[in-house]
Amino acid sequence: MTAVETSLSDLLNRPKATLATLRVARRIVLRRRGAEDLVLTTAARAEQDHEVMGVISHMLVEMMRTPAGRSLVLDVLPAAFPWVRYLPAHEVREFSVELFGALGAATELDNTAAVAQLITEWRHTAEVHADPELYAALITGSGEDFGSAPLPELRNRAVH
Repeated sequence: MTAVETSLSDLLNRPKATLATLRVARRIVLRRRGAEDLVLTTAARAEQDHEVMGVISHMLVEMMRTPAGRSLVLDVLPAAFPWVRYLPAHEVREFSVELFGALGAATELDNTAAVAQLITEWRHTAEVHADPELYAALITGSGEDFGSAPLPELRNRAVH
């Protein structure tokens, strides 16, 4: 069993019984109405996950340092990210270099947010390439330009 789902109310009302689930499950997913769900795990399991991801990231980054490794990565990238098939070959290479650079940095920072953002950005680039009309409109600039977009408002952002 890898994860058990329960509500935040269950944890608050029956904390011992809910947390006892961690003996057999790696994680407890706490479902919350109107808010992002939470995940609970033990510190030891979180450290194991971090260590494994760090080793995998370092191995992949080191693979990219060799021609054979880069070739292998380019061969398997479409299986991991099927949408790269819509990218031109030079952009697939660029994506792979950026991805593994970001993975290396994320491991050092213990924060994968930048990797997730990079994948999202490249997926959107592939979506543009997959749609001939959209691609043509962007390349020719035939669409209407509405000017600069306003900056988003920062709401109660605390800096620690």
